[in-house]
Amino acid sequence: MSDTGPNAGGPNNNGSWQGDTWRSAGTPPRVHAFDPYAQPDLFRGVLLRRVVAFLIDLVVLSIPIVLAVIFIAVFGVVTLGLGWALFWLVSPATVIWPIVYYGMSLGGPHSATWGMRMMDLQMRTFSGAPGYFVLGAAHAVLFWASVSLLTPLVLVVGLLNGRRQLLHDLVLGTVVVNNSVIRASYAQSGRAY
Repeated sequence: MSDTGPNAGGPNNNGSWQGDTWRSAGTPPRVHAFDPYAQPDLFRGVLLRRVVAFLIDLVVLSIPIVLAVIFIAVFGVVTLGLGWALFWLVSPATVIWPIVYYGMSLGGPHSATWGMRMMDLQMRTFSGAPGYFVLGAAHAVLFWASVSLLTPLVLVVGLLNGRRQLLHDLVLGTVVVNNSVIRASYAQSGRAY
């Protein structure tokens, strides 16, 4: 039995949308899972806690790099200077390690970095889906690029929209929300009355 009724979805003969199925003949409808006006608790205090989470993540990111530099310095002394040739690895490591860290943590089961978890935040897509590795890695790359080029404007963008999204969030289609509010809504929707 085929679904050919009025609610079948997809574009109709003139290329407009009908239903909720995406086809290449038109533009897909943009569905936002998180409404800042209907659910203001999801976004309350998010910007300030994102700044604190970022500082925590900087500490987490710097610890392995500092330990590697100390190890190479001591190894160089032990090998009479030969080990110091490994210092060239520090520069690529400072680029690769944050990308892997953000990709694994934002794409992991918690959809949050360690700093975000400590600040009770998580990243979701506009549709409400959790993150994945490539999205987390792209989030890191776009964040560092936007901060490098537009430092004050990145935070101003977050003050001007209801979802408190920064510039790289808007580009990637992500939103950072309060984790406790998400957990409470899932617990409430799972109750049988």
